[in-house]
Amino acid sequence: MRQNQLDGIVTFIVVAEERSFSAAAVRLGISPSAVSQSVRTLEQRLGVTLFSRTTRSVSLTEAGTQFMERTLPCVQELISASEEAGQDGDTPTGLLRINIPRSAHLILLQPLLRHFLDAWPGITLEVMVDNALVDIVGRAFDAGIRFGEMIDKDMVSVPLSPPVNTYLVASPDYVERHGIPLHPTELLHHDCIVFRHNSSGQRERWNLSKDGENIVLPVTGRFIINDSLAMMQAALDGVGITWMIGGYVEKLIEEGRLLSILPEWCPQVPGYCLYYPDRRQVSLKLRVFIDFLKQQLENGITPDIKDTFSYQ
Repeated sequence: MRQNQLDGIVTFIVVAEERSFSAAAVRLGISPSAVSQSVRTLEQRLGVTLFSRTTRSVSLTEAGTQFMERTLPCVQELISASEEAGQDGDTPTGLLRINIPRSAHLILLQPLLRHFLDAWPGITLEVMVDNALVDIVGRAFDAGIRFGEMIDKDMVSVPLSPPVNTYLVASPDYVERHGIPLHPTELLHHDCIVFRHNSSGQRERWNLSKDGENIVLPVTGRFIINDSLAMMQAALDGVGITWMIGGYVEKLIEEGRLLSILPEWCPQVPGYCLYYPDRRQVSLKLRVFIDFLKQQLENGITPDIKDTFSYQ
């Protein structure tokens, strides 16, 4: 093995994950020119072009994709081995990367962040808030958190919360102007605030049920958004009716700033789960993270989600 044979591979992986030389430079803590030079040197050594570059985008070539598939698992294993070799007994250290949607971050993780970081000072926690369902293996995340029904069957899944309530809500101002629907089908004639999923590009359909009757509504509206907090703010501003999971809206309903509409038609959805690819490869840092979250749930320490938020 030549001394320089592995040079540039980590830089290549970070550029591939970030799809940006400048973002990779920030993550690596080096200059963009150093990132570009490292990748160019690697391409020259391999004799292939790894990235297609334009002024606006960076993407993997076919050769780059194949190289990424082969090198990423090896680099992850080397990183894990290095971190474990440097650990003092049972003390975990290193970077722990978690992919999580905004709702789960605000409801489950944010209230516990300080307690976890205080308990394990050797761990650096990087949380990527992303509503899209991403490939956690391909993006080099240690684990992800999603609703249980969204997780692939080949993942190891750890339940973190009980089922979550859903709510149809609108502001008192909207209801005063447009009235309250008495049946779900009447929602098709209202201004609805629609959520668009980043991963699929599809508009979210509203799945409502009552006494065994299920209705799937392809609602429409003049405001479409891909962020749940922005969607809730639009409801507060009287833009329309929206359908949301619990954790965002309970306190606002209690305060009268939002009205609950057709509550008997709003079902629960499966709770959040943490997931990761292979039980045999669980690092110590991930193991203590999982144990910490499970302990909070089992001991009832996790705050009541309706008290998690405070809006002005």
